[in-house]
Amino acid sequence: MPPGQSKVELYAALRRDAREGMSNRALERKYRVGWRTVQKALSSAWPQPREPYAPRRSKLDPFKPVIDQMLLADLDVPRKQRHTVVRI
Repeated sequence: MPPGQSKVELYAALRRDAREGMSNRALERKYRVGWRTVQKALSSAWPQPREPYAPRRSKLDPFKPVIDQMLLADLDVPRKQRHTVVRI
């Protein structure tokens, strides 16, 4: 896809050239796209919107109850005896 060209413009150009008789492989080479993009452009005039990613879980999720317990216990001890971030 050339810089500055939107996906809608690309789809329109692919459909226009396909109507004029260009083969799918020639379209791939001319516009430097894959065969899936050519198939999607020929099947629908509008590109499908991107699907949002599923939220990722934190690596700390299994340990959060333990960390919370440590921090609650630290509220009762003197400041110098509390757990540091590195130690947790």
